[in-house]
Amino acid sequence: MPYILPIDRAKLTGATDAIVAAIDDTTTAGDLNYMISLMAKAYIDAKGLRYEHLNAVVGALDSCKAEFQRRVVAPYEDRKIEENGDVY
Repeated sequence: MPYILPIDRAKLTGATDAIVAAIDDTTTAGDLNYMISLMAKAYIDAKGLRYEHLNAVVGALDSCKAEFQRRVVAPYEDRKIEENGDVY
């Protein structure tokens, strides 16, 4: 998760609120992929097709994945180990 300044978050709030509002229990993994892909494409469209910008998108996606794994998936797995017992 990029821990950006509150002032920088404020300028993105309208867009992120609209995206979050569109997500419900019928949203699929494909829908999520579509939304993320559109944001990545918009970033490249705005910045230009250059290695630096492509690398920035890949880096942001990798960092987002790693942070989600650390903050959400790992604690979930730890709870499941406590509930069901460890495999190892």
